[in-house]
Amino acid sequence: MHSPDAPLPADRAERFPMKEAEFVALMASIQALMALSIDVMLPALGHISRDLGVSDPNERQYIVGVFLICSGLASLFPGAIADRFGRRPVLLTAVSGYVLLSLVCAVSGSFELLLIARGVAGAITSAMLVLPMAILRDRFDGDRMARTQSMIAMTFMVVPMIAPSVGQAVLLFASWRWIFGIMTIMGLVVITWIFLRLPETLRPEYRQPIRVKVIAGNMGLALRERASFGYFFGAAFVQGALFGYINSAQQLVGEHFGAGTLFPAVFGAMALVMASTNFVNSRIVEHFGARRVSHSALIGYILLAGLHLLIALRGETLWIFVPLMTVTMCMMSFIGANFQAISLQPFVRIAGAAASIMSFLRTVVGAVLGTLIGQAYDGTARPILAAMVVCGLTALLLVLYSERGQLFRRLNPPGFYKNNPPPPAH
Repeated sequence: MHSPDAPLPADRAERFPMKEAEFVALMASIQALMALSIDVMLPALGHISRDLGVSDPNERQYIVGVFLICSGLASLFPGAIADRFGRRPVLLTAVSGYVLLSLVCAVSGSFELLLIARGVAGAITSAMLVLPMAILRDRFDGDRMARTQSMIAMTFMVVPMIAPSVGQAVLLFASWRWIFGIMTIMGLVVITWIFLRLPETLRPEYRQPIRVKVIAGNMGLALRERASFGYFFGAAFVQGALFGYINSAQQLVGEHFGAGTLFPAVFGAMALVMASTNFVNSRIVEHFGARRVSHSALIGYILLAGLHLLIALRGETLWIFVPLMTVTMCMMSFIGANFQAISLQPFVRIAGAAASIMSFLRTVVGAVLGTLIGQAYDGTARPILAAMVVCGLTALLLVLYSERGQLFRRLNPPGFYKNNPPPPAH
C-alpha cells in the first residue's frame, strides 16, 4: 500500500497517443451514457408508470433513484479492480453491461422487473462513473486536471441538453421502450470507440494486488486523508441537491409550473447554460486555482439558493424559477470538477481506489439525499430549495475541515508540478 504522494509530471500527456480533443470527447461520451440513462427518460416517466400500472405519481421517481443508488453502491469495486487489471478491460466490460441491460429494460413487462433491471444496470455500469476519473488522474495533475474535467463536463452536458428532447421525440412516434433502444445504440458506439482508440493508462508499476487487506487499506487511506475528506463528502452533498432536483424536475417544471411539452426545451436550456459555465471554469481554473474558484462558487451557491427560497416562499412563476435555478446550478459547474481534482490530487498510485470511494460517496450519499428530497416534493419548489441551502452549508463546513479553516488558498501555483517532480515509485 502506497502513501499519498506528489503527482506525476504534466508532460505525460504529451506521450499519450490520443489527441486531447479526442480524449475529452471519449471521456465525455462515457459519462454521457450515464446521463443518458437518467435524462432521456424524464419525459417518459409518466408514460412508463401508466403503462406498468403505477398509481402513486412519486413512485415513478424510483426509475431514476434505484439506478443512481445501485451505481453508487457498486462503485466501491471497479476502481480497485482497475488498479489491478487496468482501466481498459474493466471499462469495456461495463459498457457491454450497459448495452445488455438497456435491452432488458426495453422488454420489461412489469414495473418491478424494470426496477430490478435498472438496479442491475446501475451496478454493472458503475465503472463508467469511476474510471473516467481514474484515467484522467492517470494523465493530469492539479489545476490541469480540473481544467480538463471542466472540458469533459462541458462536452458531456450536451446530453442533458438534448436527451429530454430525444425522449419526447421518441414518444411522438413510438413506445417508451424505444428510449432504451436509443441507449443501446449509443452504448454500441462508445464501446467500439473504446476498443479501437483507448490505450491502457495505468502504469505497470502502479498495479495493486486484489487482496481485501490491500483494497481496504487503499480506500481507508483515501478516507483518512484530511485534505480530501471534506471534498469527497462536500461533493456528495452538492450532488444530492442536484439529484433531488432531477428526480422532481418533470413534476415541478412540467406539471406544477405548467411547462408541459416545453419541459425538455426548458431542461435543455438550463443544461446549455451550465455547459457554458464549465467552459468558463476550464478557462480560468489554471489561472486562479481550483480552490479559489470552487470556494467562491460554493458560497455563491448558498447565497443564491437562500435568496431563491425566500422568493419561493412568497410565490413564483416558471419564468422566475428557471433563471434563478439556472444561475444557482451554474455554481455547480465551478464546484464539481474542481472538488474532484482537489480530492484526487494526493492519490496518483491508487487513483482507482480513490476514484471508487469518491464515486461511492458522491453517488450513494447524493442518490439517497436526492431520493429523500424528491419524495419531499409537495407541489412547490420549496423542498428542493431548502435542501440546496442545507446541502451547501454542509459542504462548506466539510471544506473548512479539509482546509483547516482557511479558504481561497493557492497551494500549488502555475509551474509547481513541472518544477517539483514526484519521488520515484516504491
